[in-house]
Amino acid sequence: MPDSRTAHLPAQMADRLYVALDFDNGEDALRMVDRLGETVRCYKVGMELYFKTGPQILHQLQEAGKQIFLDLKIHDIPNTAAGAARSCTSFGVSIINVHAAGGIEMMKQAKQAAIETAAALSIDRPLVIAVTQLTSTDRQMMNEQIGIQGSVEDTVVRYAKLAQEAGLDGVVASGQELAAIRQACGDGFVTVIPGIRPAWAASNDQKRILTPADAIKAGAHRLVVGRPITHADDPQDAAKRILEEMEVSL
Repeated sequence: MPDSRTAHLPAQMADRLYVALDFDNGEDALRMVDRLGETVRCYKVGMELYFKTGPQILHQLQEAGKQIFLDLKIHDIPNTAAGAARSCTSFGVSIINVHAAGGIEMMKQAKQAAIETAAALSIDRPLVIAVTQLTSTDRQMMNEQIGIQGSVEDTVVRYAKLAQEAGLDGVVASGQELAAIRQACGDGFVTVIPGIRPAWAASNDQKRILTPADAIKAGAHRLVVGRPITHADDPQDAAKRILEEMEVSL
């Protein structure tokens, strides 16, 4: 069973909202951080931005006092995944992730590497969570292209249970599977929910989406929001609207 991280779950809504910095350069990303100011405390850095800037963007965000979800979706043989987890942990980020499809042994080794690295550096250990199915995946794609049969929900829950068995802290999943994950893994198993779209925003290429209010009502621990904030005419106002929607949903 995973170690309890219930006490780590933030109470304030600003600590539960991660804004996705999906930019192809650090300058635009930091300009967005500056525009959002103190309204947003937490950011997700994914492949596009990290592969362009490297660790520099992480240091710059930390200097600005921000928390980071480093979304690199580690997926490799166990030894290599553990090495990647060590590197990610050494940056002092709050959350890192692996692919549940990599299997229990890979997930176990990644988590252990994070524990050992954080202890050696005397820093807080990041949450280590597993990607289940991307929010751009629907049943037809999963069945016909990826080759996994059955429903998306059944697959997501199976991966979530494997991640919990491996000792991970939680999963990344669509809000549409949130209730089933909580039923299968318990309320303390961390759920990070991307594909969040307020009613006033376009869905874009996301297929399995949920509003911020519905996600919080369903028990989501953290929400990841990108374009509804970063592509808004007034990003700070958009972030405030989402935070207000999250707050009143409780």
